[in-house]
Amino acid sequence: MAPTTFVLLHGAGGTGSSWNLVRPRLEAAGHRVLTPDLPNRPGATVSDQAAAVVDLARDAAPLVLVAQSMGSYAAALAADRLAPAHLVLLDAMVPAPGESAGAWWDAVGQGEAVRAAEVAAGRDPDAAFDLERVFLHDVPPAARVHLEGEGEPAGSLFEAPFPLRGWPDVPTTVVSTRDDRLFPLALQQRVARERLGLEPVVLPGGHLAALSHPAEVAEVLLHVADGLRPAG
Repeated sequence: MAPTTFVLLHGAGGTGSSWNLVRPRLEAAGHRVLTPDLPNRPGATVSDQAAAVVDLARDAAPLVLVAQSMGSYAAALAADRLAPAHLVLLDAMVPAPGESAGAWWDAVGQGEAVRAAEVAAGRDPDAAFDLERVFLHDVPPAARVHLEGEGEPAGSLFEAPFPLRGWPDVPTTVVSTRDDRLFPLALQQRVARERLGLEPVVLPGGHLAALSHPAEVAEVLLHVADGLRPAG
């Protein structure tokens, strides 16, 4: 069987380098790994991002699409055209039909979930937004170099309604982390159950687990690839 091709998709405003600590672990196991920078120019849409993924991976088989955070929108749209062997969502948004990335937050109650999680953790729920507190709290200094080049996502990415009638008919694994301060674990578990009927695999780490816990993230992905191998 041919090596699995993993296409690892970053979140809003990110770059493919956010996967730099996961990628070598997959390659060491003999797999092919692609980490594209998704379109983020003014006016770019999640459909543009999906088209870039389709162009990149149209001939790959077996193919596993992996999406972090808002990369799930592009992954779902690409999966609808590519029919990959598997989809993996890491601390990701799960859109409902017609739901834009901008509307998702209120639709799933993200603000209320964050407030409840902050109170439960003994942190100030009214503290001003801070990148260090929300995103970088568990990312080691040496790993932060892989965030260079990241910036604000194009506002247009949040505008278009999710065009599919449902989640693509592709085997899907949801991976959530225990200390994600943007999408708290309880929120991710509820959304995965309600929208996909799935129970997330829970790992340590925050929203940028590919940098803070790359070994654990890679282990899940390698397990997915092992499941694609024919029995015997």
